[in-house]
Amino acid sequence: MSKPVKELMIKEISARFSKLDSVLVVNPIALNAIDNTTVRGALRKKKIEMEVVRNSLAVRALKGTKLENIGELLIGASAIVSGGESIVDVAREVSEIVRKMPKLEVRGALVEGEVLDSQGAEQLAKMPSRTELQGQVALLANSPAKRLAGAITSPAAKIAGCIKALEEKLEKEGGSVAAA
Repeated sequence: MSKPVKELMIKEISARFSKLDSVLVVNPIALNAIDNTTVRGALRKKKIEMEVVRNSLAVRALKGTKLENIGELLIGASAIVSGGESIVDVAREVSEIVRKMPKLEVRGALVEGEVLDSQGAEQLAKMPSRTELQGQVALLANSPAKRLAGAITSPAAKIAGCIKALEEKLEKEGGSVAAA
């Protein structure tokens, strides 16, 4: 490959991945053409891309970016998987695909500059996503307010219940007195 072609490829890789801070690295070499197309289609539906890269060019292109440490994961045939809402969503989707197609091998992940091995990437798939965490935080933030509202209304509800019981008791006594 000529030097100008390599430079163009480095610029292209840099343009695609330099703004990312987290990616997943897989080994797609064992997939046949049909499986590869199926995997890419399933990922594309979730707005996730899988791109095969030349390791040496990717390492050179990503030098000085948040993905600089990716060289540890780029051994042999490699594809970089990125996109989705967060890296957790990417890891979940790839994990689902690996269950169906065990030929696809997860090498690891690079999360905000930290390299995770394949087991770390699997654990990443089990973590709650950003939207799930936001929902949990909102639930926890509302929890004290719900407790406070319950504490405030509880005595009033007890008083209302006592008044209702007294009213029913007086009606029964009043009704039996009227009948006599």
